[in-house]
Amino acid sequence: MIEGNSVTHPLVQVKDLAKTFDVSAPWLNRVIERKPRVAVHAVDGVSFDIERGKTLALVGESGCGKSTVARLLVGLYGPTRGQVHFDGQPTAHGQSPARARRDMQRRMQMIFQDPYASLNPRWKVLDIVAEPLREHGMADESGMAARVAELLGSVGLAAADAGKFPHQFSGGQRQRISIARALATEPEFLVCDEPTSALDVSVQAQVLNIMKDLQRERGLTYLFISHNLAVVRHVADEVGVMYLGRLVEQAPKKAVFEAPQHPYTRMLLDAIPDVAMSGRSRSPVRGEVPNPLHPPGGCAFHPRCPHAAPRCSSERPVMLTRHGHRVACHAVEEGRL
Repeated sequence: MIEGNSVTHPLVQVKDLAKTFDVSAPWLNRVIERKPRVAVHAVDGVSFDIERGKTLALVGESGCGKSTVARLLVGLYGPTRGQVHFDGQPTAHGQSPARARRDMQRRMQMIFQDPYASLNPRWKVLDIVAEPLREHGMADESGMAARVAELLGSVGLAAADAGKFPHQFSGGQRQRISIARALATEPEFLVCDEPTSALDVSVQAQVLNIMKDLQRERGLTYLFISHNLAVVRHVADEVGVMYLGRLVEQAPKKAVFEAPQHPYTRMLLDAIPDVAMSGRSRSPVRGEVPNPLHPPGGCAFHPRCPHAAPRCSSERPVMLTRHGHRVACHAVEEGRL
């Protein structure tokens, strides 16, 4: 992207990101039973960019690698392969100076899925929200209570709530506390790992509206992980669809919902209940997600795909870009859809 005489880059750039986990049995069991090591490719060659102030949503069935991507981006996992650049700088240990990495940690934060597990039950809200402020030296103790009250107010909670414990709040209120904690370091990038999936539908809408308002006011950039396509339609600018550790389609939200190209994306959209009873033809969901320990060869989706051809079972499709729409599918490439 070019602005004036300067070239700007996306805030987040992910290239060929991969993560493999060793899930082998203990050494002695492998020796006695003569079993080899076993590895699962949780993320397998994912690449995408996120523009400043925008939201990229990653969707897919459970176990497709969405949450692993989230943890790789914020440094909770180290990548097996590939690179993550934040504001033009690599985030991996050893690729940037320690001070630069610490500054990046301040500028990117994460909101976790379960508000019941992500807050320390022994701490008061004041200490929970103040922890990142203390860690990064962003406020002295004399002004800590006022800063925490300001953060709680930004998510619709009262200053008096700082003196309470997490168990005294509902699920939606706990997630607001998590958001306030994430905002404490004044980040530019928030990784949101299914932040509303544990909440009631009405509470989901409240939390999502708060997040949209905060993005508009502060210019935040989001990576939003979800399996709920209705939520994605509300919050996303771009949508990436993952299947068995791979990104199979990425495009602006409107293109994905109105003109999906990959058969898997079409299957996900067809699974949404047709409340309006439009009468359009729908393809039933076929099969189940394969065992990630023994993924199919070629295109991982081919055992469930109604458009599969012999090439699909032997050759892995590459990601092609056409008019800003990225898709990895032999059927699309060959014009068979």
